[in-house]
Parts: sequence; C-alpha cells; structure tokens
Amino acid sequence: MSFIAVIPARAASTRLPGKPLLDVAGRPMVIRTAERAAQSSASRVLIATDHPDILAVAREYGVDALMTRSDHPTGTDRLSEVVQALDLDPEAIVVNVQGDEPLIDPAMIDTVADLLVHDPQASIATCACAIHDSDPLFNPNVVKVVCDQAGQALYFSRAPIPWARDALADGGRRVADGLPAWHHIGLYAYRAAFLRRFPELPVGPLERFESLEQLRALEHGYRIAVRQSDSMPAAGVDTADDLERVRRIYRQQG
Repeated sequence: MSFIAVIPARAASTRLPGKPLLDVAGRPMVIRTAERAAQSSASRVLIATDHPDILAVAREYGVDALMTRSDHPTGTDRLSEVVQALDLDPEAIVVNVQGDEPLIDPAMIDTVADLLVHDPQASIATCACAIHDSDPLFNPNVVKVVCDQAGQALYFSRAPIPWARDALADGGRRVADGLPAWHHIGLYAYRAAFLRRFPELPVGPLERFESLEQLRALEHGYRIAVRQSDSMPAAGVDTADDLERVRRIYRQQG
C-alpha cells in the first residue's frame, strides 16, 4: 500500500488564533500531528499551508511542506492544489490529516488508505463510529452518516439519521435499540483524480443546506467507502479546553 499524508494547516482560526503553531509539549501542534502521521505507513508526510510562519516551522523541524494559496474555501480545495503541484498519478492515494489532530492514531490513517486501495469503485474513504447515546445523535455539531449494505455512504447529515419513527413518536430523545446510527469521523483518503476534479464540481443544494462538503461528492455520483468501528478516536483541538486536554495527555505520556 502506497499513499501520502497531507496536513492542511491554515493560520486563521476564529476560536484559537494561530492554532497550528500553538505549543503542545514543546513543539507546535502541526508538528505533533505530522509526527503522528509519520508513524503511519505513508510514504510521504507533507504540510500544506497558507502562511510563511507555518512553512518556516515545518522546515525547522525537518517536515516536508508546501506553500499553497490563501483563498481556498475548503481543505479539500487545498489538497487539490497539492495534487496538481506534485503532479500525482490519478490513482495515487492522498490521506487528509487535519492539522489539529495531535492525538490521531496512525493505524486509522492506514485504515482509510487501505480501504480505498481495496475498493476500486470508491473515490473517497472515511471512518465512522457507532453512536450509543442520544446526545451525539441529536447534536447538530456531530455529523452522522448512513451506509448501504456494502459500507458505502448514502448520506451525511447534522440531523439525527436514521430517524427511528416509532421509538421517537412520543417526542423523546433516545437511541432506539439496534439503530444503525454512525458518527462520521472527518478523516479522508482520496484518489488524486477526484481531488483534481473537486474544485470544478458545482456546489449543490445538499452541501449548501447541510454545510458538509462531502455531500458534493455524493451529489455528483462519487462513491464514499466507510470503515465502521465501535471505538471513538481521540478528539482534535477546537477550543482552549481541548488544547489543555491534549497538553495534559502529552505530559502524562512523558
């Protein structure tokens, strides 16, 4: 299995300004994420950034990096620029590792890449974890995914899907027994051919209303393979509390 891991790292962040460069146990967060990605089977780990300070930090720590445009509307658009800059083969596999995931499991990176390798009909592979509690099911900040019998994504939504009509008829908020509810984990493997095409795909109504860019792929007929798991991965860093949690874990790990 051969693939590259790309870490899109934007300088702008509304909740945590300069997030990629925030300190985690003596190193910038984006470098900690790159170190985790380097423990996967990726043949290359590359930081794709829009800011010279992040580029300089990557070079300081010996991490491969590429300067990209600052006007990309999504991280996927930034990956598209990387694919074109590197002139990757259409069948090359690129795993998108978010720069705020300093606790990401390297095995999970391998998992999505391997899933795409073994599913030639899919253009994208991603992960999901089983939902057992009502809070994430009804939380609009938790993206849910429903899949067909072959493990292909049918739809992603912020709404509680699938809707258990009978169990929720009384207006309660519960997870019905046996409900195939899945929490989507935003780790993706892509074929380079799809990434080249992505910026040209018009935004459809599903993506526009849900604000989920993966729906653009489904709306245009691309297949997304989903690896389902019962175990929830470590959360990324979105808030100051998240950052302190990650710092505490690194301190405990020495």
